[in-house]
Amino acid sequence: MVLMKTLAADTQTTALPDVTDPSQVAPQDARQLSRVFFEQLAVLEEGTAEYSYARNTLIEMNMSLVRFAAGRFRSRGPEEMEDIVQVGMIGLIKAIDRFELSRETEFTSFAIPYIVGEIKRFFRDTTWAVHVPRRLQEARVQLARASEELRSRLGRTPSDKELSELMSLPEDEVREARLAANGYNSASLDATIGGSEDGEAALQDFIGAEDAALELVEDFHALAPLIAELDERDRHIIHMRFVEELTQAQIGERLGVSQMHVSRLLSRTLARLREGMLTTS
Repeated sequence: MVLMKTLAADTQTTALPDVTDPSQVAPQDARQLSRVFFEQLAVLEEGTAEYSYARNTLIEMNMSLVRFAAGRFRSRGPEEMEDIVQVGMIGLIKAIDRFELSRETEFTSFAIPYIVGEIKRFFRDTTWAVHVPRRLQEARVQLARASEELRSRLGRTPSDKELSELMSLPEDEVREARLAANGYNSASLDATIGGSEDGEAALQDFIGAEDAALELVEDFHALAPLIAELDERDRHIIHMRFVEELTQAQIGERLGVSQMHVSRLLSRTLARLREGMLTTS
């Protein structure tokens, strides 16, 4: 039921409809009433109770636009629809705040692109398991469409070259988009993927491998203080042998000693370091 409500806006008196339950107004009536509210919203002072009433009523009356736009994404499942509608409401509010009657266009035509755009932005920014640049997010959508088109036309999976020609993109960008698409979904390492004689198996049981380089990192940390305890000549010999990769004969020439003497010095120093490493471990 719509009654007439008189509101005071500064020194002038403005008549606005008193909408008891804006969310229950039929879409056709909402279109007519919205124009009246937009006319008054343009002259009311922002921050006043009258302005808030007009703006809030416009939002509630046009919620059907959000439900209509959200219906395009129902394939994503009922569990996501609540979030989609909430995001769509943000788009509706932005449309209301930016709409001007001077545009001479229906508010519904103006609002729908805002609502749909906000929902699509939400999908781009929040549904990726791994964040990738927006250009690659958009390229993924283009890649999916091009792949489907070529697959139906060729009867097989298209090559990067064929995709690049259809998408008008360099092949390296197509490959980059394909790689980025892997970041859209993720799976937990604890996810159960099957059963075995020992019980259920998890994804982490089948991927990954020990990195031998990690042991080297531990060895380097243990070796550093032992090398620091050597005298300058022994450190210099170690550096020439294992950093500069000189032969024992070349080291002997630099030091003015025989190769045999260098060999004895190296053997003694390495035995000392090895013993220190075993003691440390």
